Amino acid sequence: MLNWLFSKKTNKEVTLDHIGIDIHSHMIPGVDDGVETVEESVAMISKMQSLGYRRVITTPHVMWDCYRNTPEIILGKLEEVRQASKAAGLTIEIGAAAEYFLDEHFHHLLNTGQQMLTLPGNRLLVELPYSTPLMNTSETLFSIIGKGYQPVLAHPERYTYFYSDPSIYKKLADGGCELQVNVLSLSGYYGENISKMAEWLLKNNLVTFLGTDAHKIQHLEMIQRSNKKNWILQYPFQNEKLINF
Repeated sequence: MLNWLFSKKTNKEVTLDHIGIDIHSHMIPGVDDGVETVEESVAMISKMQSLGYRRVITTPHVMWDCYRNTPEIILGKLEEVRQASKAAGLTIEIGAAAEYFLDEHFHHLLNTGQQMLTLPGNRLLVELPYSTPLMNTSETLFSIIGKGYQPVLAHPERYTYFYSDPSIYKKLADGGCELQVNVLSLSGYYGENISKMAEWLLKNNLVTFLGTDAHKIQHLEMIQRSNKKNWILQYPFQNEKLINF
């Protein structure tokens, strides 16, 4: 039986150490709609450590109409965050990849062989529009595989235009695309419908990774408040397999 629900625990402070690594967040300061200062970054990383994470790979947006981030920008800022976190006495491992929006700029990067920031295992974290579906979503995701990358689709539960035909999720998974659900979706942060779809994806064995997608410390505090109620997610996510990758 799938343990996809929150399972009640007693007499124990609950952490997310069974997840181990977070592969989706926005903790590089001043580059997207995440944190604005290094101090905010350190506060969030400290909260991540207190939640039980041992490694964080933060993923700034690369969305050319809004956030023109490059590896040089992201990795330069990452070093600032690492130094500040070390000075604060934090021991959690900190890395960076990116969350790529599937726009024309992404296709240019992919087709010209330019450097892209990846998660462990040469994984590319990608996202779709929220309101209007792309005409060639499946083809684009499969073309990523053809270029030697492993696509990871960020928060598929938030693409509500798929709800009319949820078989698309199985098609993507069967075609080699890994799906990453947000822990905030399961908590109800984005609304009941999105929470239900996240649960449906879990029940149907379509989810590979759990990510926070935390943009601000309040997101992590919401997760922590859930933990203080002595509830913990029980599901065989593959995050921990990436710890020592």
